[in-house]
Amino acid sequence: MLSIDKSVGISIIGGTGIYDPNLFKIEQSINPHTPYGPTSDAIIIGKFENQRIAFLPRHGKGHRIPPHMINYQANIWALKELGVKRIIAPSAVGSLDYEIKPGDVMLPDQFFDLTKKRAYTFYDGPKVCHISVADPFCVDMRNIVSNCINELGIRVHTKGTYVCIEGPRFSTRAESKIYRDVFRANIIGMTLVPECILARECEICYLSVSTITDYDVWADQPVSSREIIETLNKNVETTRRILEKVITMIPEEQNNCSCGTALKDAVL
Repeated sequence: MLSIDKSVGISIIGGTGIYDPNLFKIEQSINPHTPYGPTSDAIIIGKFENQRIAFLPRHGKGHRIPPHMINYQANIWALKELGVKRIIAPSAVGSLDYEIKPGDVMLPDQFFDLTKKRAYTFYDGPKVCHISVADPFCVDMRNIVSNCINELGIRVHTKGTYVCIEGPRFSTRAESKIYRDVFRANIIGMTLVPECILARECEICYLSVSTITDYDVWADQPVSSREIIETLNKNVETTRRILEKVITMIPEEQNNCSCGTALKDAVL
């Protein structure tokens, strides 16, 4: 186990724009050594009301790690060693649907993986694990977070498919139209996979809280990083409001979902 004073039940993996743990009182900062190398940055341990939180900026502070170079294995392994049972994972995504507007929030319930060269599992042998991701996100957390967001009056979509691409480039128009018209995906991003898969292998509940920054290029509106950052900055406050309300509502124990027993009958 990593050296901490007490175990931590909940983690926030901060996505683009969410780099600093301003939500809670900081107790400890650790730089874990893992079998998979370094984590994206130091993990900050803190407390918000009655909850102990582990905060990890996915891209590192200052957004210095591109999505295809994130050490997802090290990040999730370290959180598991801390005792984390629940991960809330904010991220910035593009929309593939006019009804899903910049500034909206989506809680995807499915994903389509188009990444190419990432480390997708902790089980490279001699043990083999065929983890089920038929329903890749925690149902219990989805219900809690959905209710909280509705109470805040924030426009939220509680179902949808996230297509995850390798990046760091954006899509061509042809690709974007295929994702929308053929795959019928709703949002597009670069960081969901393999993060959510590795969390499932560690029997950690995982929920993506995706904030919409733009319409992808299918809408004949070329994507620029500047425009995305402008909308992103507005979305950061939305994400902060959601986290402040949700953190106290999320139980540490996995009582109403099957995430905590995901390895049952999965390891050969």
